[in-house]
Parts: sequence; structure tokens; C-alpha cells
Amino acid sequence: MPPPPAAVDAHALNNGTPAAPLTVEGVPAQRAKTQMPTGVAAFSSSDMFKSSACFGKPKAKRFDHLLSTESKGRQASSLKQAAQYLKTPGLISLGGGLPSCEYFPFESISMKIVHNPPYADWHCCLTAGSTSAWDMALRMFCERGDYIITEEYTFATALEAAAPLGIRAAAAKMDDQGLLPESLDELVSNWDADARGARKPHLLYIVPSGQNPTGSTHGAERRREIYRVAQKHDIYIVEDEPYYFLQMQPYKGAGTPPDPPPASHEEFLKSLIPSYVSMDVDGRVLRLESFSKVISPGSRTGWIVGSEQIIDRYSRHSEVSTQNPSGMAQMILFKLLDESWGHKGYLEWLVNIRMAYTARRNSMLEACEKYLPKTVASWNPPAAGMFHWIKVDWHKHPGFREGKDHAAIEQSIFKAAIAEGALVSCGSWFVADRSIPETDMFFRATYAAAPGDKIEEAIRRIGVALRAEFQLE
Repeated sequence: MPPPPAAVDAHALNNGTPAAPLTVEGVPAQRAKTQMPTGVAAFSSSDMFKSSACFGKPKAKRFDHLLSTESKGRQASSLKQAAQYLKTPGLISLGGGLPSCEYFPFESISMKIVHNPPYADWHCCLTAGSTSAWDMALRMFCERGDYIITEEYTFATALEAAAPLGIRAAAAKMDDQGLLPESLDELVSNWDADARGARKPHLLYIVPSGQNPTGSTHGAERRREIYRVAQKHDIYIVEDEPYYFLQMQPYKGAGTPPDPPPASHEEFLKSLIPSYVSMDVDGRVLRLESFSKVISPGSRTGWIVGSEQIIDRYSRHSEVSTQNPSGMAQMILFKLLDESWGHKGYLEWLVNIRMAYTARRNSMLEACEKYLPKTVASWNPPAAGMFHWIKVDWHKHPGFREGKDHAAIEQSIFKAAIAEGALVSCGSWFVADRSIPETDMFFRATYAAAPGDKIEEAIRRIGVALRAEFQLE
């Protein structure tokens, strides 16, 4: 089994002097020793960040047959093509359209994040966030009228990005580990192009860790099974992983002492479930990553990892649309991650935020056990992410006996919770295929957004609303 991918190379580069922990007080001296250069950033490529062993791996498969007409038609930007010559020693550039770097009031620098796909020609590219990257992936792989495959409940924004492009979602069933591989296989094997009015889908969108909205997490074997189905049907996978480093220790029940934090960075990284890109022998996975859930949701800075061909197609799209992430956002992240924290500090932060969210998750689960009526409410403890998925047996609602439908009862419960002073999200907001009638009812609660005492009070209010709605003692 390949080791779990490290989001960062744990060995920081230095100038040959022993690396000491960097403190806030030490930053000015560090800057004085190594001034950040201004001007156009030096040429770099993903090959510069690969180990020598990487070049002995086989190359990824090509996926020309899965690319959209738009993506195939994208050509390199003529102006940006000229940038390849900037690495020529002694070259004086009068060809670009950038203002003079002497008059920039800030400094910026790009950064690379290291993964370990099992093929040689992987590449990494900065993005303006995962939502933007997903939008471009849709344009790269789909034509108007196509279907994509998602889990039956999925990230609402992913669906909303697809809809205006004329792209619909075909939903595969889920369990407490997320997407069911047998459902994915059945969906594609029995695809009726005439009845659906579209060719067989070849793009799968998944959030494998702490899925939004259900909180489910694909186990290691589940990921291998889904990957094998993707190989069988020549499906390309978009792995959206903003919650990957928010994998948590198992919940052991109310009053149980929490597990201690990992004893080392190595232990922390080994505890993570291997990603899809780490087991991707074909190059059929595009991994989307982001700082939005672990540092700042407003940085609009993320990165993707995929094969050279797919990253090249992505670059052709981005260079005439979003271009690069904000230089100022990159500068702020650099100052934080490099000059303040360092790689070790970043890993310490990930461990810290994991433990903090684990405590909040436990607070929510304990409150649910204490306040929610178990005759109508049930749940599975989330193993990662920020979301708790609460199932409500709407068939026991008095309105069901009166002939009210799913939507009316869901809205009634939602409004009752609001009236009690608690806001949750309706499960119907995340339904992938609205042509399939909803048989179950869910509500999504976010434990990342409030401290423990507020979480307990909110769940208490939801419990009051449920008891009133279901006319329970």
C-alpha cells in the first residue's frame, strides 16, 4: 500500500546552515539575511520538485477521448508562451506587459505542494480555489447535455456550477462511508443513452473525506474499489479534498476521554487515509486542494494535482480566465507558512485544528445524544470534516398522515428550528438528481462554526423544535 500523501514536504529547504525554530522575533533577522527578490518569478516546473525515483515511474495514460471540444480547442496564450524565454541567462525582456517591479509596494512568491502519485509525469498547478478549478474541470471534460456522476447527496455549489453549462448529475447511492462502488458500477453498466438523452457519463465528482453534506469518509478499501470501477468504465475522477486533513479519531461516546493528539508529524501523516491520487496508476484523478477549510476561506488560493496532459489543458483554460491566484493572497500565505510557521509549523497547525474540530464534533454528538428524540432522529458519527448529518423519520410526522409531502414537512421542521433560534441546512438542498423522489429526510449541522457551549444550546433548541413538530412528550 502506498504511504498517504503528505500535503507538504516535511523537509524544509535551507541555505546549508542548521535550521532553528523560527519565531516572530526572528523574522526581521531572517529577512535581512535572505532578502526576497523582486521582479518576475524565476521559472519553475513540477519536475523540479520530484524525487529522482519519480522519473523511473511509467507515465500517465492520455485522456484525449474524454476531453471536451472546448478543451481540445484551447491553444497556449501567445503572450504567456513568451515567458518560456525569460529563463535565458542575460536576456533583457521588453516583450511583456507587466509594470515595473521596482514600484510594487509588496512582494509575492509562489509555492509548491508535494504529492506522490504512482506515475512519472504528474504536475501541480495553483488555482483560484477549488470552485474555480471544478468549473474548469467541467468545461474540460463535458459537453452541453452531458451527465456527470456524483453521490446522491453532494456539495450544492458543485451542482450549481454544472447546471448553467447544461450538465446534469446522475446520482449513485451512498452508505455511511459515502459512494457505493456497486451502485456506481450498476449506474454506468445499465446506462440507457436513449432514455437519458445523453451519452454514458465519464466524469465522477467526489468529496472523499468528511463529505459535504453527509460527513461520510471513504475508507482505504472503499477508495480502491471505486478506483477499480473507474478503470473498468474509463471514468475520470475529480477528487475534491478540502477536508482531507480534518480526519478525526473515532467518537467513543459521551463522557469518554478524547484520544491524545498524534505523538509526531509522521504519526499524524500515517493516520490519514491514502488519497485517490496516491493510488492513481493511470493518471485518471484530478485532485483539488484548498486552504479554505484549514487556514482562510477568503484566500482564493488552492492547487490541483494531475497528469501533465490534464494540467496543461487546465492551464490553457485558466490563463485566459482566472489566470493566477491573487499575488497579495500568495504573499500573505507565504509570510504565514514560510516565514512564521515553516513546514513543521504548518503540520502542527493541522494537528491543532484537527483536535479542535474533534472536540467540537464530540460536543455536538454528546448534545445530540442528550437532547434529540431518538424515536425520530438518528445519525452516524462523522469521521472527518465539519458536518453532522442527522436523519429524521418524516413518516412519523403528523403532517405525513394528513397527506403532506416531503418538501412541506422538511420546510415545517426547518422553520420550527429557526423559530427556536437554531439554523441547520435542509438535506434537499444537496440532492444531486431531483428526478428521483426523496424517501429519506436529513438535516446538516456544522460543528466547525461555533464553540462547544453554543453547539450544545443549538442542538437543545433543535430538540425542542423536533418534539414540538412530532408532538412528542
